Amino acid sequence: MRIRPSRRDFLASASLAAGASILGGRAPLASEGPPETTTIRIRVEDGQPYMAGGVAENALCIAPALITEDLLRAEGFTDIRYVRVKNGPPYAQALERGEIDFGLRFAPGAVRNLDAGVPITVLAGVHPGCFNLFVHEHIRAFTDLKGKQVGCNDARGSPPHLYVSIMAAHVGLDPEQDIDWVTTDDVASPIELFIQGKSDAYLAFVPEFPELRAGRIGRVLVDMAMDRPWSQYFCCILVGQSEFVQNYPVATKRAVRAILKATDLCATEPERAARQLLEGGFAQHYDIALQTLTDVPYNVWRELDPEDSLRFYGLWLHEFGMIEATPNQIIAEGADWRFLDELKRELKA
Repeated sequence: MRIRPSRRDFLASASLAAGASILGGRAPLASEGPPETTTIRIRVEDGQPYMAGGVAENALCIAPALITEDLLRAEGFTDIRYVRVKNGPPYAQALERGEIDFGLRFAPGAVRNLDAGVPITVLAGVHPGCFNLFVHEHIRAFTDLKGKQVGCNDARGSPPHLYVSIMAAHVGLDPEQDIDWVTTDDVASPIELFIQGKSDAYLAFVPEFPELRAGRIGRVLVDMAMDRPWSQYFCCILVGQSEFVQNYPVATKRAVRAILKATDLCATEPERAARQLLEGGFAQHYDIALQTLTDVPYNVWRELDPEDSLRFYGLWLHEFGMIEATPNQIIAEGADWRFLDELKRELKA
């Protein structure tokens, strides 16, 4: 499904100067009072563990959305619901049906959702660095992956696949012609093949880092938390269901504030955040939760620009022919930075 013609007509007629902000086209936020609704629904991933041994926690990089209950109550929410939804199409469908109000989303996935007309509004960036590209010792540079097997723990066209595709294109490789992809569409587990030495590279999700490190399996070729340009762009961003954002601006600001405060907590007190994940039933192993929180750079949400992230991924997805809209159209139609701008001033370090 693509953006409906009425939306496309709007986009075509909008003023879309490169790099322009959409703030001038939106009404100022009303003076803050109590939230217009006291019910809020936060998306939680419903899926299988990522590690080969089956003991890792699911997607704990979204911890800021999972440890917000007390912060949300302090903002006036009394009915706080966590909705378990699988990643990929089920996530988009739940947003379309209005079953989720807020959630963290991979930035490339959000761009594709916006191009397809999924009713989301990007509100803030949360953190970069969800993935590391592990390789075996015979791979010295990314260009050595030409003709080699590269695994990622998701289907082709998913954000993990897109991250590696962009990395490949960045160094002059054709991601479709030059790489032999191993994904969850295949019979064998991509991480198992990498551990067994049967594939050359594997894009590991943050809960998988400890297993690969502990087994001294391969080495990190690309660290998306540390290496440019990847460290300069958000991996996980905060999205709201567009109708909720439009109808409940005060509740939206209060929810964003709670999640950003939780992001700060993950950065400054990871031990406390890890305990809260266990107490909330979102994690089973304290040491894995703590390691995940330590690996992810939660401390940069004030410094990086989420609009740059949408533009960066939008340019590549447009180049690959995976979206029809331009990055500026995606930003104009699908992002609202008013809440973030106000909260950056309020939540100064």
